[in-house]
Parts: sequence; C-alpha cells; structure tokens
Amino acid sequence: MNTVIFRTAAPILAALMIMFSVFVLLRGHNEPGGGFIGGLIGASGIAIYGIACGVEATRKALKVHPISLAGFGVFLAALSGFLSLPAADPFLTGLWVTFFVEGAEIALSTPMLFDIGVYFVVVGAVGTIALTLEGGEDED
Repeated sequence: MNTVIFRTAAPILAALMIMFSVFVLLRGHNEPGGGFIGGLIGASGIAIYGIACGVEATRKALKVHPISLAGFGVFLAALSGFLSLPAADPFLTGLWVTFFVEGAEIALSTPMLFDIGVYFVVVGAVGTIALTLEGGEDED
C-alpha cells in the first residue's frame, strides 16, 4: 500500500490517533478507557505511520526505541506501587494528592501513574511488534 494519498494522510492520521490515545488514557479514571486501550490506539498510530513511511522513518520519528518505552512503563507502574509503602499502606494502594492552581483543583494519584505506565508498556510492546513485522529484516 504505497499510494500518494496514504503517504500524505498517514502522518496526520497518526498524530490524531496519538492525541486521541492520550485523551482516552486521561479519561479512563472517570469514564471507560485507560492505559491499555489508549496504548493500543497509540500503537496503531505508530503502525499506520510505519506502513506508510517505512520502518526506518518511523524509528527516526519516535527518537526512542519502542522497547525502551515499554521498560519505562514497567518502571512507572512499579513506582506507583512502591509509593504507598512509605505511607505504611499495602503495595499498590491508591494515594491522592490535590493541588490548587489558579482556582482549579488538580488531583494526582498513584492509579493514574499506574495507568500511564500501562500506556507506555502497551505502546512500546505493540509498537515494537508492529515495526518488527513491518521491517521484514533483522533489526536491533
């Protein structure tokens, strides 16, 4: 599938999919969605870009190898569990911190950090699989 229309539309479509995946990630605490579904949408955007522009162009656009994103996600997910230990709570107990910025209330939580970790794991793992399958040759 090497048409001019697809190669032209793919970068825009990939950017929209990644933005939508971040929306689904952040929406997942109050509505359906979250890290896993958002990660699948983001990895689909990477795969579409890879099909249209090639694996090498996709790897250059990502700047980071996708498997590194998966490792970073595992680190964030584990960190969210260990943050409850200093509070003398069991592993993976949810903790919330609320900030007030210019009259707006911003709540940060360890479940959100865990979801962000899951997002990175899914984007990294599925992105690596997609780029490996698209590449067809041995790549590092």
